[in-house]
Amino acid sequence: MIRRCLILFLASSPVLSAEVSFSRDIRPILSDRCFKCHGFDDQTREAELGLHTFAEATRDMGGYQAIKPGDPEASELMTRITSHDPDDVMPTPKANKPRLTEEEVALFRQWISEGATYEDHWSFTPPTRPTLPAAGKGWTRNGIDHFTARRMAEQNLQPSPRQTQSPFCGASPST
Repeated sequence: MIRRCLILFLASSPVLSAEVSFSRDIRPILSDRCFKCHGFDDQTREAELGLHTFAEATRDMGGYQAIKPGDPEASELMTRITSHDPDDVMPTPKANKPRLTEEEVALFRQWISEGATYEDHWSFTPPTRPTLPAAGKGWTRNGIDHFTARRMAEQNLQPSPRQTQSPFCGASPST
């Protein structure tokens, strides 16, 4: 039980990644705020701009690009999401979507600086078995324990002593 709680805690803690992930950080924002007008549907796409693919988002639009990989200051997207002019700001006021937060704007700036890499949706990626990290100090018993041990080591945490009885019902813990 304690191990399950620890796994849930570690899985729900914020990701401390230096690199911005399109799938984890950018796609959810685009999906919520941008794809209605600049997404997959050719019939509803506005301004002839699609942000759903790298090719669409980075194509030349007559001397500028919505996203210029490696150069957020030359990316029209950055100009629009930071604008205060109601005629230029994205999402537009008529979209009834909240403005991007400072943190979201910072994510886009960093992602574009890192090259604006698009990733396929996870459902289109064949699953692969990950390489197990080095085992913990003798307490790991299965593959998940290896990942938990690595994350605990990154955060300078130690596992609790192994219990022989459940503190909740007196039964032996299941393995």
